[in-house]
Amino acid sequence: MKIAFACDHGGLTLKNHLIGYLKKEGYEIYDFGTKTYDSCDYPDFGIAAAEAVAKGEFERGIVVCTTGIGISIAANKIPGIRCALCTEPLSARMTRLHNDANMLALGGGFTGPNLAVEIVKNFLETPFSGEAKHQRRIDKIAAVEQKYKK
Repeated sequence: MKIAFACDHGGLTLKNHLIGYLKKEGYEIYDFGTKTYDSCDYPDFGIAAAEAVAKGEFERGIVVCTTGIGISIAANKIPGIRCALCTEPLSARMTRLHNDANMLALGGGFTGPNLAVEIVKNFLETPFSGEAKHQRRIDKIAAVEQKYKK
């Protein structure tokens, strides 16, 4: 599976930890940055990763900032992106089952490395349920995106 990663300075340590873990597990990773601890703006990196996921260049994306909130908001501005901020493994599993989320956001200042690995494993290993009621809801979200797309 090909995964797009991005972070700001507040998510760099956690992003690097997760990339190292996932490479060992055989995932193909592309790092959209940042790669330094210099202060930077999460939209610059999160949006680049989200655009690549939306284009189908990557199957999933993982984005990290200090809280996970800002970078998830930025990623969700891209049509076709369903980015979920998850703080524990069950929500990561449920967002895949019910929402077919294609991006995961994490808070590098709030989520430790071991917990983050468990969240990511649930996110990457859980398929979409395909249930009609969940697909219907996803389709409604996609219709709203199309309505407001410029």
